[in-house]
Amino acid sequence: MRMPGKNVSTAGPLSPDEIALREELRATVQKLAGEIGERNMWHYAQLNAAADFIEDSFSRAGLRTRRDSYEMRGQTCHNIEAEIPGASQGAASSEARAAEAAVSPSRSSLREGGSHLPVIIVGAHYDSVFGSPGANDNGTGVAATLALARRFAQKQSERRLTETPNRTLRFVAFVNEEPPYFLSGEMGSLVYARRCKERGDKISAMISLETIGYFSDAPHSQTYPSPGLGVFYPKVGNFIGFVSNVQSRALLRRVIALFRKHAKIPSQGASLPAFIAGVSWSDQWSFWQEGYPAIMVTDTAPFRYPYYHSSNDTPDKLEYDRFALVVSGMEKVIEKLSNLESGR
Repeated sequence: MRMPGKNVSTAGPLSPDEIALREELRATVQKLAGEIGERNMWHYAQLNAAADFIEDSFSRAGLRTRRDSYEMRGQTCHNIEAEIPGASQGAASSEARAAEAAVSPSRSSLREGGSHLPVIIVGAHYDSVFGSPGANDNGTGVAATLALARRFAQKQSERRLTETPNRTLRFVAFVNEEPPYFLSGEMGSLVYARRCKERGDKISAMISLETIGYFSDAPHSQTYPSPGLGVFYPKVGNFIGFVSNVQSRALLRRVIALFRKHAKIPSQGASLPAFIAGVSWSDQWSFWQEGYPAIMVTDTAPFRYPYYHSSNDTPDKLEYDRFALVVSGMEKVIEKLSNLESGR
């Protein structure tokens, strides 16, 4: 299935900035999967430790954070959000944010009204499946989200964005993506997406970072949910994938075109019916339920990664050079998306 942009055939060398990014990503994955370990409702203390770590990481980057919390079976669960307001929203809401800061400098439990600017959400789930430390699934997605948040916070503080963003950027870590909450009303991202809809948030793009740290150059290292897809796509797992439902096809094509313009790693894209196995397998599904355009960025998880949903999903299994190239490419994508003219 042809996608726009010129694709590279192999991964390129890392720049000095990408080498630093690689080590930053490695440290975050090690913190989540090596130090905190399995984190889910059966390991509730670890789940909360991960939430605290993520919130602290956002705060240390200079970002205001918010806990989007909900009660589930007698326990409190938290989505963690950090926001960089778009230009006009930042001006219009400065007094409101100052008042909120006087009450709670680092967190609030409720957003009062919807964003009147288009919103771009970059997110990843931070829970791990039962029995797994969750390095690739989804320590990598969280590490990427935190790294991108830090870089955009720095760009904002140093005013290094090419122009003032006219879209609000939100970085969100979602709870309870894994079974038994997967594709259910208790899934953290669905709770979040529903609240966005109720507030009237104008989400122009949601990018789900899901299991993005494993690559292989071995023959036949890549499989697909349908044998027919193997006719159109590579049999070697050396690329990063971009996946959407049919309704989000325009966003998918825009993102992959930008990625291919700036990134140094092969990429493949597919806009497919949501009922095909794998297409709905992350937090983008939640935003589709509310009518928002959303895509998933993934190494394709069980269709490539032999340690998926196992106790062997540990930090040493990942390929951090190519992981860093993916995140570096996504930084450029998000920067360009955030500077699009309104209505385009």
